[in-house]
Amino acid sequence: MNKAELIDAMVANKNAGFESKAQAERALAAVLDGVKDGLKKDGSVQLIGFGTFQVKERGPRKGRNPKTGEEMKIPASKSVGFKVGKALKDAVSTKGKKKR
Repeated sequence: MNKAELIDAMVANKNAGFESKAQAERALAAVLDGVKDGLKKDGSVQLIGFGTFQVKERGPRKGRNPKTGEEMKIPASKSVGFKVGKALKDAVSTKGKKKR
């Protein structure tokens, strides 16, 4: 599912209350901006039942230029990790369920 399909699904969900794609798109943009701002400010965003986004720090390390094979230093950087929550994990898990 891509972003456009997610917006369509949000509009199709009658319980969500979106009357148009524009409303759903603005709501999704607000959620994504909130996650981004939370990661910048606190380094972590926890959505109970869904999961936790967390900034992870990677230390400097040695690498190789794939073209020349020359050794090079890769500087420290930050990335975002996601740890899935139990409710989401259970919702997508097929373990113990019969397949149709």
